[in-house]
Amino acid sequence: MKIWGLISFILFCVGLVLAVVGGLALPANVIIGMVLAIFGLIVGVIYVVGTKEINTLLLATIALLATAAALGPIMGIGKPITSIVVNFAALMAPVALIAAIRALLKVGLEK
Repeated sequence: MKIWGLISFILFCVGLVLAVVGGLALPANVIIGMVLAIFGLIVGVIYVVGTKEINTLLLATIALLATAAALGPIMGIGKPITSIVVNFAALMAPVALIAAIRALLKVGLEK
């Protein structure tokens, strides 16, 4: 089972680098967004199944999306930073979706 955690971590790190490089070099590139979403889906399936830190993950995702919205209007640094954060959100959105579904199922099954 540790190998899956390592695979998840490597995909997350590669996705993070791709989000930064893609955000700076190729902002709003659809292919980069799709690759990041696929990485996020794989990371989500691996990570969310084996973790108990769902609330922390969901809170961090909300903070990430708020950051993207807050940095957008800032002139000069706003566009590159926003592009990086949007790419990172593309990586994390599938992870958060899987975590949210798991959390809702857990709540529903407990009652």
